[in-house]
Amino acid sequence: QVQLVESGGGLVQPGGSLRLSCAVSGRTFSSYAMGWFRQAPGKEREFVAAIIWSGGRTYYADSMKGRFTISGDNAKNTVYLQMNSLKPEDTAVYYCAAKITSGSVNDKYQYAYWGQGTQVTVSS
Repeated sequence: QVQLVESGGGLVQPGGSLRLSCAVSGRTFSSYAMGWFRQAPGKEREFVAAIIWSGGRTYYADSMKGRFTISGDNAKNTVYLQMNSLKPEDTAVYYCAAKITSGSVNDKYQYAYWGQGTQVTVSS
């Protein structure tokens, strides 16, 4: 089992920044990649970014490229999502997820473990 706990969400003004953290515990060696997804009210959960533990390769949804940065600290078993230039449409619950198999990293159905989510609200 892998346990994930997100933190760092909150209320921020448009143009502001937030850094989300995801602490990974349990069978951490079994995870292949970590991803961030988000879900706004009434919408499907969508891919935000992912990182492969081995090598650190990163992937982003097109709308997040240049604004969001995913990173990982193997020593701390923690994954981060730095979000800059936030917009009201970035408002959502952000989820951290762990993927234990190789393959597509932007497919939410391929992730085996999920955190409880953290709310991000972008509003003036």
